Amino acid sequence: MRITGGHAGGRILKVPKGLDVRPTPDKVKQAVFNSLGARVSGARVLELFAGSGALSLECLSRGAVSVLCVELSSRHAEFIRRNAANPEFPAGALQVRVQDAFTALHQLAEAGAQFDLILADPPYGQKNVGRRSESLAQQTLDDLNLPKLLAPEGLLVLGHTKRDTLELPAHFTEKKLMRHGDTVMRFLHRGAYPPLDPQGDD
Repeated sequence: MRITGGHAGGRILKVPKGLDVRPTPDKVKQAVFNSLGARVSGARVLELFAGSGALSLECLSRGAVSVLCVELSSRHAEFIRRNAANPEFPAGALQVRVQDAFTALHQLAEAGAQFDLILADPPYGQKNVGRRSESLAQQTLDDLNLPKLLAPEGLLVLGHTKRDTLELPAHFTEKKLMRHGDTVMRFLHRGAYPPLDPQGDD
């Protein structure tokens, strides 16, 4: 696991051992950030289900001004802090909340917080045939606090497995969809925005 671009590009990250964390693969991460381009520079970022915090650290490497990680596991949160405690990253630019993601969404919305970029690549759900998904990805989309946290023209990037068929609520508009192996990454705006980019495999 490494940082794929920016001033800390190539840096190896320490990640928790075991099957209870699934870092976003480097190839997927690089494709996502190539697509985001200059949007990351100067952005206020929220990462939900942060796990290893690799997406957050990638944002800092690429010029984000602040990043808030929400991670339920205190063990994983400590790895995020250790990786961020490096001279390559601005002191205090990354904060970690050890908290359930949906509790954090509620509290942040109540506080009036807003972010230019929200990243979420939660644990994968099961294949759903003939029934609505109950995965964390679908629950994230359904949470009415989430769109409140997006700044005007802010962007949500949500990852899920291709076997998990999601329903897009009316409060989001899909801008782009990327597929890489078993992984699907959706780029979503709040409300009605310009037409979708062409969809395709990356």
